[in-house]
Order: sequence, then C-alpha cells, then structure tokens
Amino acid sequence: MQMQVGSGAYYLFVATVFFLYWAAASARRARLGIVLLANYVFCAQFGVFYVLLLPACSLVDYSVGLGLMRFRQPFLRRLLVTLSIALNLGLLIGSRYTPWLLSRYGAVQWDWVFPLGLSFYIFQSLTYTIDLYRRDAEGTRSLLEHFSAVSFFPTIVAGPITRVTELVKQFAAAPTLSRADGGRAFFLIGLGLMKKALIADYLAANFVNRVFDTPNLYSGAEALIAVYAYSLQLYFDFSGYTDIARGVAQLLGIRLPINFDRPYLAANMTEFWRRWHITFSNWLRDYLYFSLPGKRTKVMPYLNLVITMILGGLWHGVTWNFAIWGALHGCALAVTRLWQSLRGRRVSRPAGRPAGRPAWGWMKPATVGRVLRIFCTYQFVCLTWVFFRAASLPDALALLNRIASLTTGIENVSWPLAGVLLIAAASMFIGKKLYSQTMELFANSPFYVHAAALALVAVALQLLGGRGSTPFVYSRF
Repeated sequence: MQMQVGSGAYYLFVATVFFLYWAAASARRARLGIVLLANYVFCAQFGVFYVLLLPACSLVDYSVGLGLMRFRQPFLRRLLVTLSIALNLGLLIGSRYTPWLLSRYGAVQWDWVFPLGLSFYIFQSLTYTIDLYRRDAEGTRSLLEHFSAVSFFPTIVAGPITRVTELVKQFAAAPTLSRADGGRAFFLIGLGLMKKALIADYLAANFVNRVFDTPNLYSGAEALIAVYAYSLQLYFDFSGYTDIARGVAQLLGIRLPINFDRPYLAANMTEFWRRWHITFSNWLRDYLYFSLPGKRTKVMPYLNLVITMILGGLWHGVTWNFAIWGALHGCALAVTRLWQSLRGRRVSRPAGRPAGRPAWGWMKPATVGRVLRIFCTYQFVCLTWVFFRAASLPDALALLNRIASLTTGIENVSWPLAGVLLIAAASMFIGKKLYSQTMELFANSPFYVHAAALALVAVALQLLGGRGSTPFVYSRF
C-alpha cells in the first residue's frame, strides 16, 4: 500500500524520521544516513526496484560531478555533462512512457512499472551536473551529501525543484531547529492540509470532475464556473503540496524555496510565470531556454520562448492538449516580451511629486489599468487550463462549446460550493505582510497553541474533508 503525502501513515513516517534525525544531529554521517534511508524507504513503497534504480543513477551523476570538478578540458567536460543529460533524459522518457508503450502494444497492463514519477528527481539531479559544468556552483565530494540531497523525500514526488548544490550546503552544515522554526513548519503543514482537503479536493469531487467529464449535462454558466473552480483547485492542490513539503523539510532544518506567489494576481503572462510553479519556471529558463541557440538574433529569443513552453507542456504528457497548453503560454510570453520591448521600461511620474506617496487622483488610472490587466491575464490562464485538465482535445472543445452556448442555469452550484469558491478566491488577496504576520504569530505561540491548532485542523479534515487521502494532482507528473 502506497503512503500518500498527507495521509496519516505519511506523518507517522515523518515523525519517525524527525526523532531519529535529531537524535543523531551531532554526527554528520549518522544524520545523513538517516535522511538517505528515509529517502529510499519512501521510494520503496512505490516499488522496491527504486532502491536499485535511484542509487545507480545518482552514482553516475555524482561521478560526473567529480569529473567536472577535476577536469578543465572543454571536450571532457562536454562529454561528462552529455552523459548526465542523456542518462536523466533516458530515465525521464522511460519512466513516463514505458508503461504506456507496454500497455498499448502488449496484452498485459503495465501501469505498475513506474508508479512513482521521477520527473522532479531528474530535474533536481540535472541542476547539479549542469551547474558544475557551467561553473555556477561548487560540488561535493561527499557521497552521502549528494545522495541525500538529490533524492530528498519531501521533494521527490512534486517538488519544489531545488538546486542540489543548495541542498548539499544545508546538509553539510550543522542543523538547527528553534521553537519558532518548528512553529513555522507546523503552520505550513497545517495550511497545506487545509488547502488540499478543504478546498482542492472539495471542488474536484463536488463539481469540477463532474462538469469536465460530462459537460453537456451542465449549462454554459456552470461549465464556465467549473473552469474557474478548476483554476482554484489546481492552485490549492499544488501549493498545498508545496507547503507540506516545505514544512516537513523545515522540521529537519532544511529550507526549500517558495513555489507560488499569488499567481492569479499577475498582470501579464511573464509575471504569471514568476508567480506560478516558480521553481519549474526557473528551471525551464535556466536549463532549457538559455541553452537554446539564437540568443543574439531578433526573432529566435521569441521563438525559443514558444519552444520552451511547448516542451514544458509535453513534459506533462505527450498529448495534443498539453502541446496546445504549452504553445498558448509560449505565444503569450513571446507577445508579452515583444510588447515590453517595443514599449520600453518608461516610468512616468509628475515632476515634484515624491515617489511612494501618490495622490489618489494621479494613481487611479494606473490602478484601474492594472486591475484590467490582471482580469485579462486570469481569463487567458483559465482558457488554457481547459486544455490542461480535459482528458482529450475533443473533451476540451466540448467544454468550450458548452460555455459558448451561453445558457445561464446554475442549479448545480450549491451554496456550500459557492461558499468554498468565494473563500478560495478571497484568499488570493491576502497580502504578504498579513500572511507573514500570521505565520510569525503562530510560530511564536506556546506549544499548546500549536497542538490545539493542529488538532482543530485534524477534526476539520475529518468532518469536512472526508475520509481517505486523494493523490496530489502533480504526483502523476
């Protein structure tokens, strides 16, 4: 039985790792050995062969890293990094599409071959060898540090994608965990659980899945509401996982990067990708976009944006839906970049008015303009989510056609569903300062406040979230 992130078994596992880790905190090799053992135990529940596959692949990348730190000859360095890239891309293609090929052309269902997607492991692993090849970071000669970092169990299912060199630095240093750090970790874990169970799963089970599966049974207005609901479901599902991963890592004294920053308040597509799945966006930019040729030409940088996003879409799955999703985002990014280039970065401010203290009359047009840009950007993003979520291209077109029917009944939108939608939408407008103050207030509260809050979260999940643990959306990628 697989131990889903967010399940009771998962937190029992985390608690065990936590106590063993801090019991051995003063001995570097012992605590790293515990992390490494935890990584492989977590992966082994998806398939014992992962315990053989991951160390073998990690050993190759570790050896490549040693070679890149030692050799200076360009030919040898290119040969080494090519070996790492070929290995990881082969693993990516094999883990994603071998079960599909075997099931398609054989009589036996082979879906069990790679039950754990290795995309996030591969992305992290490639950051190490490519960074060393580019001389952007320093590597490690410690096998334990590299193995522990590259397969770190909180991130291996769905990120956030963390540079291995940054994790290695943290694993090499003596860990610390203050009471406030523990409070922040519990805050993130509790918040992630509520995002997942009380919002994402509720929207999926009570409305989104039904409408996307059978759009013709619903009105155009209900189909449109389902698209908006899915945008919220996906955000709260994925950001909920990230919160849990960051919280679990912080319990071990490890800091993982932020992955979301109120993405639906972005005023253009460039800003959206600076706020949505930030670590994946940075990975595409740093390791794919910057590696494409033609940077000094006028046309290729825009075309490379489209290519990058199409490949990013196809990473989710080799289907027309994901290709269209990636192409739409790539074209939108290219158009945004072109507009910004033509318009320039001009900042107009009336002479004599102090910066940072605008009068309402002067600021109002800019505020209205940004609100309109946010609205338009969100509509475009929701349009692309239709292709991302629909099972096939005909299903996506059927849903869009249903929206275009302009029928207006909303009999299937219950009051509880409307309430969850409003709460989810309103939470997008919580400012960073208020969020940070709330976290710090919780983090610095007495331990019994932490215990009571987590108990309330558990009760709420039991009463409102239903029983069982639904896999996170991105766990299948």
